[in-house]
Amino acid sequence: MLDATDRAGTRRWPRGQKFTLSPEGAGAREAYQAAVLAARAAGRAALDAALASWATPRAIAPGDGVVLGELGGKPRGLNDLADALEECGIEVAEVRSAVDRLVAAGLVSPVPLASQVRV
Repeated sequence: MLDATDRAGTRRWPRGQKFTLSPEGAGAREAYQAAVLAARAAGRAALDAALASWATPRAIAPGDGVVLGELGGKPRGLNDLADALEECGIEVAEVRSAVDRLVAAGLVSPVPLASQVRV
């Protein structure tokens, strides 16, 4: 039986699928930015601890905040996110996994495709 996950365990999203922040995601994004700013002057260990404290109650990874940051403007697709984060050394597979976690946590929502919208 076919399902919506590929061999790596990540969900397969339709081509052209875009994602946007949910209201909870917007709050999580602000909290992420605040944690980064607060820990900036205290060193790497403090930053790692702050990000872990931010991520753990949300059941996501500390690095997922970077993806939330990229979704702060307009809705974006996986390829757009991967292109934007490539300079940071974040690979496509990591972006897909982060989006899957963020959707599961309710912080990111898939934007309905035109074929899914009923008039």
